[in-house]
Amino acid sequence: MRDSYLVFGQPLIEQTEIDEVVDSLKNSWLGTGPKVAEFERRVAAYKNVQHAVAVNSCTAGLHLSCLVLGLEPGDEVITTPLTFCASVNAIVHAGAVPVLADVDPATMNLDPERVREKITSKTRALLPVHFAGRPCDMDALMAIAREHDLVVIEDCAHAIETLYRGRPAGTLGDLGVLSFYSTKNVVTGEGGMILTRDAELAQRVKVTALHGMSADAWKRFSDDGYVHYDVEEVGFKYNMMDLQAAIGMHQITRVESWWQRRHAIWQRYLEAFADLPLELPAPWPDTDRHALHLFTILVDKGRAGIDRDELLMRLHRDNIGTGVHYRAIPSFKVYRERFGFRAENCPHATRIGDQTLSLPLSPKLTDQDVDDVIAAVRRALAARS
Repeated sequence: MRDSYLVFGQPLIEQTEIDEVVDSLKNSWLGTGPKVAEFERRVAAYKNVQHAVAVNSCTAGLHLSCLVLGLEPGDEVITTPLTFCASVNAIVHAGAVPVLADVDPATMNLDPERVREKITSKTRALLPVHFAGRPCDMDALMAIAREHDLVVIEDCAHAIETLYRGRPAGTLGDLGVLSFYSTKNVVTGEGGMILTRDAELAQRVKVTALHGMSADAWKRFSDDGYVHYDVEEVGFKYNMMDLQAAIGMHQITRVESWWQRRHAIWQRYLEAFADLPLELPAPWPDTDRHALHLFTILVDKGRAGIDRDELLMRLHRDNIGTGVHYRAIPSFKVYRERFGFRAENCPHATRIGDQTLSLPLSPKLTDQDVDDVIAAVRRALAARS
């Protein structure tokens, strides 16, 4: 057993991020300013999209996306039951109604055929989630959107490196939203970013994210003098700080090398667990790119001899941290009571939610860390009887 606990999802923070944060502290510019603007520029360039607007969380970005796309109370938004609650909460906060369509059992992403079954006269939007970094079937989903005149918001919390048939995830729908939470592939501690090709949507997002003001503090001074801001609408306090962007603007420059490291760990896991009674992640087409955010295994008690929670605890006692991504949305009381969601209506997501376990997959992991994870999983399953 390890001497120290291997924390799940720990980020890799290097000296350049530390120096950039210290620079912000020394310059006393902590709020939204030039480093946020630079981070936006770098992310937009990486994602090959015209506009990127930084916000303080992916959840805030999803909420703003619903609002600026004109969703109104009672409008229905079809999304996945296999996601973090934030995807559903953002729809609810916008006054719309979440509708769950089941997932494909192999990809764990929204099944377009199940989406078609859920469309009604009240459907206004689709909110697909690129689960674990694997791209959804966006051609099929966009065809449904065009057929029914729906807007599309891509939840890219796991998917900064993701490509769908050569195109960056987050740039295929009307808006895409990234997450920079501390367990993500690029981190700012808390933070998110909204991607779009539409200049008007980008401007609306930027204004709405900062109280509805026409100009933030950093932009009120120019060579022509001070410009008073107007309040154009009743907005929110969703802006990102320079302190956060100081971390992210350097993280984004290493995203490719870190992806390569996670890919090497992913391949080691696949090889090491190939003979175990576990369901491993499915392969993906050569035309796509998986962001490799989560390495999820499915633990079927009938096959493995123990259930997911017992395996989780055995790994915990071996000082290996894991994650559960995710329990299906109908498993939570508030959604059952408020929206009538039932497990039997999304059987694939329910099974996955009951069996899923995510193993450490950070570029911070050493080869010895990976060896420890592999040994602990094998040991836990060997002792299952």
